[in-house]
Amino acid sequence: MRIGIDYRPVTAAPYSGIARQVLALEQALQAVGEVQRFTAAPIDHPHRHIAHCPVSASPVHGLHRPRERVKFELGFLPQAIKASELDVYIATANTGLPVWQTPPDTRYVLLLHDVFQLTMENHHGSRLKAMVYRQIDRVGMSRSVALADAIWTPSRFTASEVTRLFPQAAAKIAVLPNAVPSVLPTEPLILPAGIPAQYWLVVGTREPRKNIPWFVDAWQVARQQQSKVPPLVLVGNINDLPVPQRHLDGLIVVSGISDAELMALYARTACLWQPSLAEGFGLPVIEALAQGAPVAVARGSALDEITPSDSPRFSPHDGEALQRLMLDLALTPQVEDLFARQAWAARFAMPAYSERVGQLLAALQGFT
Repeated sequence: MRIGIDYRPVTAAPYSGIARQVLALEQALQAVGEVQRFTAAPIDHPHRHIAHCPVSASPVHGLHRPRERVKFELGFLPQAIKASELDVYIATANTGLPVWQTPPDTRYVLLLHDVFQLTMENHHGSRLKAMVYRQIDRVGMSRSVALADAIWTPSRFTASEVTRLFPQAAAKIAVLPNAVPSVLPTEPLILPAGIPAQYWLVVGTREPRKNIPWFVDAWQVARQQQSKVPPLVLVGNINDLPVPQRHLDGLIVVSGISDAELMALYARTACLWQPSLAEGFGLPVIEALAQGAPVAVARGSALDEITPSDSPRFSPHDGEALQRLMLDLALTPQVEDLFARQAWAARFAMPAYSERVGQLLAALQGFT
């Protein structure tokens, strides 16, 4: 089987959550067929040696821009897929299938991580830019949903949202939970500089749906009420916070850390908090559980599915209830249960993920 994958997420942002899923998918697919990569890149980019690329150069940090997307998906991709004689082509970043189906015997898969571009406020430089990108995403996603032979989503929550927005595609939707390799450290864990011995952790600050300012407000109030509420470590950009929150006592914002440092933060935290208004999956939760860390999550999205039933949960709208939970956990931390948490996370490790990919490919090709 000859399988093509959209490699642009790896070219543009190799350490992002979507890029890591593309790499996991590539690994799983290599066990069942010949994998070919398709991307756009600068002239001197190393991906030009391993992938099909347009002759003209594209800026790494501009692959999401409308002009670059049209140039790739309209001007390059249809003929590149045809010339490669693919059995399957997988668009890996919510949209990105070619403008028309060519050749007709190639099967098309859309990896649809979430639909927040269409349903929620997203991070953009201006209201005008947000409006333009929302319309571009709506057109691109609608076209890809219509063209796809199969749509793979990482959770039942995302599947239901896709069905709600595109009811005509319901029969094509299947759930492929994200891959989260159970990587255990081979060397002593070293925390980033300035991290205290006791702390709570939040990973991801950029998008408004992450609900971070609301969470920080609740944490600040709880900390003022009870000195045992730990310092809070945020992995993200300090500029994503309102100015009054950027220098709060006990708040530590770190960015640009290595994978090993992130693993250390997960392993040493007293609790990972995920306060998102909505998540299509919730990668940090499983990454933390894989390191044996306790987690506490907001209700109402894919976090309901991926989190152990005995983990604390809270409404992402009720700040007073969250404060009470914080005070409870500060005074009575969660029970240490390293092996149970790691066993839960193993459900999302590569063996289970690869098996599911194989099942979905078999269904796509009509195999049994």
